[in-house]
Amino acid sequence: MTTAAEPQPTVFVIDDDEALRTALSSLFRSVGLQVKALASAPEFLQIRLPEGPSCLVLDVRLPGLSGLDFQAELNKANIHIPIIFMTGHGDIPMTVQAMKAGAVEFLPKPFRDQDMLDAVQIGLEQDRKRRKSASDTSKLKSNFVSLKPREQEIMAFVTAGLMNKQIAGEIGVSEITVKVHRGNVMRKMDAKSLAELVRMADALGIRRTPK
Repeated sequence: MTTAAEPQPTVFVIDDDEALRTALSSLFRSVGLQVKALASAPEFLQIRLPEGPSCLVLDVRLPGLSGLDFQAELNKANIHIPIIFMTGHGDIPMTVQAMKAGAVEFLPKPFRDQDMLDAVQIGLEQDRKRRKSASDTSKLKSNFVSLKPREQEIMAFVTAGLMNKQIAGEIGVSEITVKVHRGNVMRKMDAKSLAELVRMADALGIRRTPK
């Protein structure tokens, strides 16, 4: 489901069959999706991916680079876009290979329109979640960088389970000073509780043990 602030989702279609590209474009537009239909995989690499959620409907049999090979190329290039494969020549090993590499679905031609729409919605939802996770991680790193070195040190000790008095002894400051820094850490990290701060430290890979 599209939120008011979210850009319109986009479905990319790569198939050398012009009639199928046209049919799929009409199908996706009928449910309010943007569509970019392409005849070959290399054309996709020339396009700037949209800011909003997207997915790729990809034919297995393509001239030149096959769909499965293109999936591997995208993974190597760290281009993350959910893929729905379609093929008129599918077999079990091909399906297993595609799914192991992260494909959302593998639809044999001819497929039902509803099956394709269902697969695309799953793909778009996966991309929304990936984008949100990336955005949350970026904000978390930005908040951590905003901490002063002493505050970063204290965050590490706090999330390792040390009490204020213990931290004061570890770094050679007063307990009051630790409390002030700890309050700054909670505010700057936008943490509502110690448990939330611990989850943030885990996500950032922060570990600190006493001397």
